[in-house]
Parts: sequence; structure tokens; C-alpha cells
Amino acid sequence: MTSYKRASRPIRNLLAVALVAAAAPAMAGGTYSQTVFFGDSLTDGGFFRPLLPLTVRPVTGQFTTNPGLVWSQYLADFYGTRADANGNGQTGTNYAAGGARVGINSTGALGPIPSLATQVNNYLTSTGGRADPRALYTVWGGANDIFAITNAGAPVVPTLPNAVASQIGIVGQLQTAGARYILVPTIPDLGLTPAFRAAGAAAQANGTALSINYNSALFAGLAGGNLRVIPVDTFNLLREIAANPGAYGFTNITGTACQPQITANSLTCNPTSYVTPTAAQDYLFADGVHPTSSAHRILSEYTVSILEAPRHISALSHSASVAGRARAEQVSLHLDGKPAGDGTRWWGGVRGDIQRYDDGALYDGLGPSIAGGVDWTRGNLVYGAFGGLGRNDTEFGNRFGDASQLDVTLGGFVGWYGDRAWVNGQLSYSHMSFDIDREIWLGPAKRSHEGSPNGKNLSLGVNAGYEFSGDRLSHGPVASLLAQRIDIDGYAEDQPALSTSLAFPDQSYDSMIGSLGWQVSYKINDHVAPYARLTYDREFEDADKEVFARAQSIPGSLPYAVPGLELDDNYATLIFGARTELFGLDANIGASTTLFQGKATDASVYANFGKGF
Repeated sequence: MTSYKRASRPIRNLLAVALVAAAAPAMAGGTYSQTVFFGDSLTDGGFFRPLLPLTVRPVTGQFTTNPGLVWSQYLADFYGTRADANGNGQTGTNYAAGGARVGINSTGALGPIPSLATQVNNYLTSTGGRADPRALYTVWGGANDIFAITNAGAPVVPTLPNAVASQIGIVGQLQTAGARYILVPTIPDLGLTPAFRAAGAAAQANGTALSINYNSALFAGLAGGNLRVIPVDTFNLLREIAANPGAYGFTNITGTACQPQITANSLTCNPTSYVTPTAAQDYLFADGVHPTSSAHRILSEYTVSILEAPRHISALSHSASVAGRARAEQVSLHLDGKPAGDGTRWWGGVRGDIQRYDDGALYDGLGPSIAGGVDWTRGNLVYGAFGGLGRNDTEFGNRFGDASQLDVTLGGFVGWYGDRAWVNGQLSYSHMSFDIDREIWLGPAKRSHEGSPNGKNLSLGVNAGYEFSGDRLSHGPVASLLAQRIDIDGYAEDQPALSTSLAFPDQSYDSMIGSLGWQVSYKINDHVAPYARLTYDREFEDADKEVFARAQSIPGSLPYAVPGLELDDNYATLIFGARTELFGLDANIGASTTLFQGKATDASVYANFGKGF
């Protein structure tokens, strides 16, 4: 794939000429209207900060290597939202509080600690009982309920099942109130934390067992209640980092970045108490159980990959539809009216397509295609067959990986061409094969997950026009309708045991684009005739409102949904070029580009050649 991309750079430069003619796409709106967090110290964005001395607040107040961020803040930054704390006089959307249990309110050294259940009730009280359906929610708890067992001697039963039941109830409560997108991370493997390591092998094993039992019961209960959530497998992620810490930039996973070792409280940890000046980057843990800010960044990167992956894969079906439209335009434009006299004519051409999507990330598709066919003319009727071979390489942007698409097309063409009016139609079938390499960057470590699904595109197009002709100038209205049915097989990525590996369902994508506009051409001489066509375009089919995936490393977890790509239903298309003669062949060289799209810009360059025989 790398060598192909180098070779394709000249095509990309040529396509840029067409893109210049398009209006620059506006920045996409946020994928989520806001991010709302419910949780404990792992998510806490500064719940206790107002209670700390004013002079130390800038460098304390969160359970990490202050003044670094926690994962909720990194995640909010990615989506252009906020993760400001809520509580103790603060009014942000991050309700998480250090020490919070799932369903039981408690009190700590700095005062009352609202449970996750109370946090959710506080949020719904502030919204009149309605949860914003466009928001991204997080419900992450359970660790402090396990600490109640391991540190305070609370009985496993009913402590653990009660916490699980409370968390399931919270998810149900939010969904009943209207929430659609709810992140539910697993409890990390507590047996790998410095506090449990320091307590000995038996404590480690118990911490791991309790984490496994909690996670298993939680996701079994969510599935049993048909509660669809977005799973974040922090349990296996932590294990994967601990198995090879150097790959993720960590030199120490058993000690703590903050002093004193193991017993430090990360709430007040700051650079003056770091073990070394670079401890926030080198250590996995800030204190006995809380990650450093570098570890939190990796957690947020992992979470983003879970959220964005279904959107990346869904871009392939739309990319196929854009290539299908460009192919239909190429076939429709290969004739300039009725050929002179009855007979047979061959034609062939090359085309390059580029697609740019601005919807929270950049998807950049590029591909060359070849097509050709044979036409037979009988009076005003032209009919023929055509075929094509194409390739499209899609870069998901933001280092999320790429995909290549190969398609083979067979189709038929028929047209009626009068002195002024004309109409033609085409029907084609394309077989597509994909090679997808999805990348996940976790700190300095890059993971790749691969898949190779197949797909198909059935297209039916009709084009018509009328021409007012003069000695040199000709112009008139044009109209077209193109319907496409695209199906892409579902597939499961490789390395299914890894926390980052996903499975994707079948995709079915319908597109029906109607176009109405005007075209003009000017005959400079007998050999050169430039032309242009401008149409208003309407997509009559709705884009997918949600797209889906499934976490392979969490047994029994349900498929999850995230918002689909936002695509434009109304835009314009400009086609411009020239019909001429090259090397004794009829030639049509031109380009097309969409205009006035807020979410995307699609462009093509093409060169068709033909000759009667």
C-alpha cells in the first residue's frame, strides 16, 4: 500500500485543481452535544478542588500527577466539549467524585461524597428529568465498592452484587430519560496496582478476582436487560500495558510517581512530590491505585478509538457511493450526442477520485479507475456494454489507519439521441473487496487491526437533456437520477483477545441522487469545444443515524452504537472540460467537483477516448 500511495501523489496534485473550484467545507459540528461524566476518582475532574487551600489549587485537586489531566478531560478535548467538575459550588458536566461508590453515599476526609446514583439524580434534576440524547455519557464505578471489601472488610455478598445492580439501574435510568450513548468502562485489574502488589500475592489474586467478578456480572446484567452501552475494556488494557510497559513509554509500573511510595495521595500530588521530574511520563501509577496523567492520556486515546472506529468503517460505504456516482458520470458523458451514422464505436478512459470529509476527523479517499466499452448505433438509438476496474485508498485521518478498495464493474448502456433532446440510461454491478488496516495509537505504541470484507454496488442511472444550438454556442437543461444499493459484509478484526479489537456488522447503504441544472458548450473550432455543467443535487435517502460495532474482548457484551457521519443532502456539482481530438482519437478531458457542501467535498478528473470502427 505504501508504494502505491507514493505513485498516486501526482494524481492527488491533479485532483487538487478540481478541489480549488469547490467552496471550502465548513468545520463540522461536534459529534456529541456535550460530555457528561458520572464516576469516582478515576474520572473526577476536580470535585474537591474548592475545598483545598487556594494557593495549591492550580497544582492539586485531581487523582493523578497534578497538574496533569485525567482521561475524561482528554476525551472532552477531543470532541470539543467540557469535563469541568460539578459539585462543591462547581457547575460543570463532570459529576464524578473521588471515593464515590455506585449506590451508597459516603463521607471522606473532605466531606460528603455523592454516589454515582446521586450524581445521576443531581444531573436529571438539573435537566427536568430529561437526558440530552445527543450527549455522550460515562458511568464508571465499582472500584470503591471493591475497596470496601478489601480495605474495610465489607462482605462480598451483598456488597458486590448490590453495586452491580445499582450500576445497571443507573444505565437504565439514563436510557429511560433519553440518553443514547453511554460509555461503561470495566473496572481495571486492581491486582496489578501498586497497592495490591505491595500487599502480597494473595491480595493481588483477590483484587484480580473481584475485578473479574464485577465486570462479568455487570456486562451479563446489561446484556440480560438489553441495555446497549459502549464498552471500554480497561481491565485488559491495563494488563496489556503491564505486559510490555516499555512499548507504551513507561519505565516503572510497580512503584508510584508520587512520594511517599504506595501510600501517597494523588489528590495533592504535584511536581514538588514527584519521584523524579519526569515521573508523570515514566510511571504508570501516580499513587497506589490511580494512574498518572500519561496513563490517563492513553486511556482516553483507547476510548476515542472505540468511539470513532464504527464511523471510520461506515465511511467506506459512502466512499463507494461517491466512486459509483463518478463512474456513472463518466459513462454518461462518454458520448457527445449521437455518433455520425450507424456503426460500432469503442471507448475507454481513466478517472481519479478524491473525497474529503470533515466530521470530527478527516477521511481522505483517493483512487484511479479505468473504464471502457463498446457502443452500437442504430438510427437514434445507441446501446452498448461497459466494464471497469477501480481502486480507492481511504485515509481515516488523525492516525486512525486506512483502507483500500478494489472494484470490478460490468454494465449496460442505452441512449436515444435526437437533434436536440437526448436521454440515456445505465445499469451496472460492481464487486468490491476491501483491505482495512485500523490503527490505534496508545502513547508511543501503535496497534493495527486488519479485516478484509467484500461488498457490492448495484447502480441504476438515467440522464436527460435538451439543447438549444447556435453556430458555436449550445446550452440547455439537464436532469439525472442515480440510485445505488451498496452492501458491505460484516467482519471481525484480527487479534480478538486484545482490548482494542472490534467486530463490525453488515452495512447496507442506499443512495438516490437527483440532479437538475444547465449545461453550456462553445465550439472554438472543429477540434476543440469546452463545456461546463452546473446542477443542483438532492440526496433523497437518509444517511445512517447510528453505526455499530462490538468489543471482542468482553464476552457477552452487546453491539454498541455511535452517531453516524453527518452528510449533506443538498449541494451542487460543477462539471467542466473540453471535447477535442488527440492522436486521431475523439477525446473528452475534464473534472467535476461538488460545491456548497458543509461536510464534504468530492472531486474527479477524467479523460475518455474513443473511435468508430
